[in-house]
Amino acid sequence: MINRLEATQYLMRHLTDEPVIASCGNPKYDLFSAEDRKENFYMWNSMGMASSTGLGLALARPDKKVIILDGDGAILMNLNSLTTAASKSPPNLIHIIWDNRSYQITGGQATHTAGKANLAQIARGAGFEKVLTLDTLEAFKQALPKVLSEPGPWVVVAITDNCGAPGRPPKSPTYIKHRFMEALGSRR
Repeated sequence: MINRLEATQYLMRHLTDEPVIASCGNPKYDLFSAEDRKENFYMWNSMGMASSTGLGLALARPDKKVIILDGDGAILMNLNSLTTAASKSPPNLIHIIWDNRSYQITGGQATHTAGKANLAQIARGAGFEKVLTLDTLEAFKQALPKVLSEPGPWVVVAITDNCGAPGRPPKSPTYIKHRFMEALGSRR
């Protein structure tokens, strides 16, 4: 299994100015721990919406490679976003789903991926052509250069452990929004 924080740290070492949309919960906490920067957009209290937010950004800014860091519980709450993203197919979209097979933040209740649901198969069924399932950090490291350099859209399902996430990003949505827009060169 992949340690989610280590994989996030590895990812961040390979980015420059790419915007990263982090889902609420552990993806957001890990991203903050790995590297806090203006190009990070931390989602608060909007479970399932990182995928839609990232898709919108990828469509609005085709000049930027947009990375979504999501959780299995969050994407299961907004599976429709996968069909929409596959239909629109922005080549600059990378959707990484950390799958620990649980709603870890709310007490570790099992998600459907602990049972029969397979997020990679769901993504393929939605219409994604570039889908990977990775279950070791080494496999993640080997796949990352291809994912970052080849046109997408990509869905990467990374099977992770249930490690805790120590980071806590700023909790002001206004602050996060304004600094993110500044990083993208957008007006307020």
